[in-house]
Amino acid sequence: MNIVTNKSKLDEIAYNDESIILIDKPLEWTSFDVVNKMRYALKHHYQVKKIKVGHAGTLDPLATGLLLICTGKGTKRAESLQGMPKQYTGTIKLGATTASFDAEEPEENIKTVDHITEKVVIETLNSFVGEQEQFPPHFSALKVDGQALYKWARKGVKKEIKSRKITFYNIELLKIKLPFIYFCVDCSKGTYIRSFANDVGEKLGVGGYLHELRRTAIGEYKLSDANDLENWLQNFKKELAE
Repeated sequence: MNIVTNKSKLDEIAYNDESIILIDKPLEWTSFDVVNKMRYALKHHYQVKKIKVGHAGTLDPLATGLLLICTGKGTKRAESLQGMPKQYTGTIKLGATTASFDAEEPEENIKTVDHITEKVVIETLNSFVGEQEQFPPHFSALKVDGQALYKWARKGVKKEIKSRKITFYNIELLKIKLPFIYFCVDCSKGTYIRSFANDVGEKLGVGGYLHELRRTAIGEYKLSDANDLENWLQNFKKELAE
């Protein structure tokens, strides 16, 4: 098994065998964009029509950070990798909501936040620690009646969503500069940080949405060891140009 970090000699890796590549996903790229770009580079590199490439856990387009890309027989490990705990840092903007629970959709329900104190924010964040039921956002890739929820939402159709059990192991307030609060969370598989941001705003009584998000760890794998996608692709650009 090749664990490909930013310290690996990228041009010496047997990607067609069994690899897990740590990638820092760029802003506005989907996880599938990253997979498709890397698959294209590897297919050209090995001069093959097919090569197995997949990811172990989606990141929204407006999120950045650690993405585990599996290649070759490594794709068989994707499910177990997805089950690992995750760590995120991010920013919640208080005093407004959005339909998508993040910055993709326009702000609604604008409210003042001048009365919000750091003490109240800390108490609110701490109240989410532990196991709980969480509802996924209507703007998510979760499939209901054969179609992703976000596709239904964009048609103006709100489908009934079942809650799921998730766990927040730790939640830390990093900084508060109203209307923004900066946080770090350690959580279980299946946790929607956008739902968390919306729930925090609701509990504070002023609304809130996820303004920025960065995944910093998946189990033992750390963002600090991840490859910049452009740097990784650079190894194949000369070949692609020939």
